[in-house]
Amino acid sequence: MTVFEVRSWRRGPCVVVRAAGELDMAVAPRLDVEIGLALDLAECPCLVLDLTEVPFCDSVGLGVLVGALTRVRDAHGRLILVVRPGMVARLLTITNLDRYFETRGSLREALAAA
Repeated sequence: MTVFEVRSWRRGPCVVVRAAGELDMAVAPRLDVEIGLALDLAECPCLVLDLTEVPFCDSVGLGVLVGALTRVRDAHGRLILVVRPGMVARLLTITNLDRYFETRGSLREALAAA
């Protein structure tokens, strides 16, 4: 069994949430809670969600990402996903969600874009 870790911090105008480990139905609620806490910190949220250390994401995890996008948009904010080539990027592509999510290849790129 792999360990799933999630942590967040403020960086300039953004809150960064970094997840590491497999994002599946067992741990997705933890990420959802952390995202909710991050959004509570910002008046007009800029959320950078770093998924570079997430090798796997199931449909429940994908639902958390879509829910985060909805909450950020409802708050007139911005969500940037940090993803590397791999399973998560492919999942966004095959579900056509890559059309809706803003993505960057590194945390540095995401923070510069914000």
